[in-house]
Amino acid sequence: MITDSPAGGNAGPDDYLARLPIGERPPFPVDGAPSWDIFPYEGEMQVRVLRAPELPEPPRQGEDGPESCKQCARPDADFLWTDANWRLSAAGTVSGLPAVVLLQPRAHHDLLDLPGELAAQLGPMLQRVERALVSLGGIGRVHVNRWGDGAAHLHFWLIARPEGLMQLRGSMLPLWMDVLPPLPAEVWAANGHRIAAAMAAEGGTAHA
Repeated sequence: MITDSPAGGNAGPDDYLARLPIGERPPFPVDGAPSWDIFPYEGEMQVRVLRAPELPEPPRQGEDGPESCKQCARPDADFLWTDANWRLSAAGTVSGLPAVVLLQPRAHHDLLDLPGELAAQLGPMLQRVERALVSLGGIGRVHVNRWGDGAAHLHFWLIARPEGLMQLRGSMLPLWMDVLPPLPAEVWAANGHRIAAAMAAEGGTAHA
């Protein structure tokens, strides 16, 4: 966040960092996330001590290009569904939610350098994956998340919220994903088969 400096110019990143309580525990805001009814935890909690920035930042997995990228090295058989430009996989561990999938381009790109052709396909592809997850039935909402700190290969998380479980709504869904009891492995696999089939009905290849 850039703010106005006292001299009337724009403050830079050093000015921003100088205002942070590095080495201290920031207090919980009175109306912060722990006070929300969708927050999955309760009891005594405290904010972690804010650590100093790591500059330069450590490289992400695959930062050096496709030769070092674990996602690029995965065969299509590892995925639920693929086509010429996109691949869809299930989350690496069984979840307590009906479905958690990751959409990524086949080629090694991040969002910042995604070619125009693929960028134009991205919106319709996200809609298509959402339709496949909703086809499971009993899905109230599909949340689309993009976090880019772990890997340089662009990937979107699409997380299915069960219908009626309003306590799981909103930005806390990924936290609930970690604490709900996991589905039976056979149910998780069957849901993956159904998602793959729904995707393949509109083109591409189901591998599940």
